[in-house]
Amino acid sequence: MTLNIHSFNDTYELNNGVKIPVIGLGTWQTPDGEVAKNTVKDALDLGYRLIDTAAAYGNEESIGQGIKQSGVNRHDLFVTTKLWNDHHGYQATKAAIDESLTKLDLDYLDLYLIHWPNPAPVRDHWAELNAESWQAMEEAVQAGKIRAIGVSNFRRKHLDELLKTAKIRPAVNQIYLNPSDMEEDVTSYNKELGILSEAYSPLGRGGLFANETVVSVAQHYDKSPAQVLLRWSLQHGFVPLPKSVHRDRLESNLQVFDFTISDADMAKLDGLHGAAKLANDPDHTDF
Repeated sequence: MTLNIHSFNDTYELNNGVKIPVIGLGTWQTPDGEVAKNTVKDALDLGYRLIDTAAAYGNEESIGQGIKQSGVNRHDLFVTTKLWNDHHGYQATKAAIDESLTKLDLDYLDLYLIHWPNPAPVRDHWAELNAESWQAMEEAVQAGKIRAIGVSNFRRKHLDELLKTAKIRPAVNQIYLNPSDMEEDVTSYNKELGILSEAYSPLGRGGLFANETVVSVAQHYDKSPAQVLLRWSLQHGFVPLPKSVHRDRLESNLQVFDFTISDADMAKLDGLHGAAKLANDPDHTDF
């Protein structure tokens, strides 16, 4: 599969017409404070326009500072954050949205996601709380606080439950996605529903860098294993969100638009299921 993607300036159109960059910066485990602020500034200086964070990451305030200090026009950016497990439900979600906007020092969010579908503390009534949270998110869209809403780590049954009451269909499902776990059942269902698949941990948390197949494919294209893994995501139509706090790696992660992986090599990469970590089952997490 080869998509017509030529530049990090390219975008996908979400199911509500909002455009999202084809690659972004993930900030999970990016330390709050100077590191997060400077990482965002470096990324925006290099050309990133999609910044992904979450309330649970604890770095929204610093990321907001980095955005402000970058000098990049807010309307040229795409900022995502997420609802954490302790704020599921209608009123709690309304408060969480406002808190994230305050911490990020933004007037609106481009994308807001329910981070996990089935938190351990509310596992006996998760579907009801997701419906309530979604209602609050839909109202925030109507109020102009959010441009698009979506989910993260949702599987078929979670999407089916949400769609029973949702007035707005999720635009995005952000999941653990790389050659070690393609989550094909989820990505195929996302596609069927018109939901874009975003890939967090697109590099397999580093667990694929030394994989023999990945290394061989990388050598063939004179690219790094990370660049090949990101290109793999792009050619599958996913939005990869690689993480780094090092400017040279941030820059390297954008150098994935000057080559195309052949169908044969894509098939080799597709066959690496289980080569590194697999996705967590959201119904059996302990948080």
